[in-house]
Amino acid sequence: MKKSSAVVVVAVVALAGCSNSKPTGSAANTAAGDPSAPAASAPVVPAKASKNYNLQFIQGVTGDEFYITMQCGIEAEAAKLGVTVKTQGPQKFDPTLQKPILDSAVAAKPDAILIAPTDVTAMQTPLQAAAAAGIKVILVDTTTEDPSYAASAIASDNVGGGKAAFDAIKELNPGGGKVMVMSTDPGVSTVDLRIKGFEDAAKADSKFQYLPVQYSHNDPATAANLISSALQRDPDIIGVFAANLFAAEGTATGVRQAGKASTVKIVGFDAGPNQIKALQEGTVQALIAQQPGNIGQFGVDEAVAALDGGQGTPKIQTGFTTITKENLNGEGGQAAYKSSC
Repeated sequence: MKKSSAVVVVAVVALAGCSNSKPTGSAANTAAGDPSAPAASAPVVPAKASKNYNLQFIQGVTGDEFYITMQCGIEAEAAKLGVTVKTQGPQKFDPTLQKPILDSAVAAKPDAILIAPTDVTAMQTPLQAAAAAGIKVILVDTTTEDPSYAASAIASDNVGGGKAAFDAIKELNPGGGKVMVMSTDPGVSTVDLRIKGFEDAAKADSKFQYLPVQYSHNDPATAANLISSALQRDPDIIGVFAANLFAAEGTATGVRQAGKASTVKIVGFDAGPNQIKALQEGTVQALIAQQPGNIGQFGVDEAVAALDGGQGTPKIQTGFTTITKENLNGEGGQAAYKSSC
């Protein structure tokens, strides 16, 4: 569900499956249920902000359940702390579309901007300018080349998520074989890290052959065409890591159209309704779900802490959950993304 650009005075929204505990620094849990992963407590956030601050949330792209779920977390925490939030975003994950939205938001002089930058380079200068104008900038999900201007940067452990995706494929294909990544575009910080985590893990295992990454430009139809071509070149591909929601959707379609659903195992990153359906139908065998609701919640916490002059946390990593058919009715299902708040 897409939100309009009108100011929304938020109401309390219950968030299923969102934890109230905040990992901090690099000590975040990297996998749900991992007792060995360290956790640390975050700075205390006041029950209410000292005033009704004006926050702007700029999504990476509208209509993506990942950002919708993040918006739900933002709205619920904003209501709890007594601040106002306005949400908007581009129709595509594209800096040429996101920058005018950022420029318009800066001109409105909000107290803080929560944003998922759509390019590490193109969004660097405009975000630095926003911070220089006295606006607190909180990076959520993605980042830029030098995020030192930001009060906080909050994201999933994307390298760990990429490795988890390889581990899932390895469990499904212990004998090894050819594997590849279906990505979006180079230069997107989070996705680049997921590719690195998967690639490093695959190249470290001699049973697996890592094929070149394919870039779908965040378009499911393109991903479907690319995987079809890849299967024509390498019909013995045994596993594909689809690095985001739209890549997973398109990869599943292409594999199904090629008649390879029984031999090609797909692990997707993100867990929107379409991905959950694909998992239930057996087209996708596992999903690596992030915690976008928590990212949004913590983003509001950090914005208010910065505005109230409190001690913030410069970098926060959130964990993820590997969802399979086996845990879909329990922990896995709790990690599924929302299509509306």
